[in-house]
Amino acid sequence: MTVPLDFGICSEVQRRLRFATNEAAKGWGELGAEAPGNARRCFEALRRDPTSRSDPDRQHRLRGRLATGNLGGRDHPQWGYEVTAGGRVRYLVDEARRTVHFVHASPRHPKDTE
Repeated sequence: MTVPLDFGICSEVQRRLRFATNEAAKGWGELGAEAPGNARRCFEALRRDPTSRSDPDRQHRLRGRLATGNLGGRDHPQWGYEVTAGGRVRYLVDEARRTVHFVHASPRHPKDTE
């Protein structure tokens, strides 16, 4: 199931952002409530260039077993974005469809990377 994010319509140049899970949608709401400015910056950065390497401390490709994720039977590169000191978004990049799928969003750091 995917649910579109609600920050507006994307142009053809920009990526579509979608929630891959209900948990990601809920976590995004929590992030937006706690840090609306940072959530907005994350949204804009991922819509513009989800694979940017210009700020690797904030946005980077995940490594090891987290380097790829599967959605709909297809593997995609998995990236992470640091929204706040503890808040993270994980997303899959589907270049063929110019879509970013949020698979995790939370104001807390994910436990599987500790």
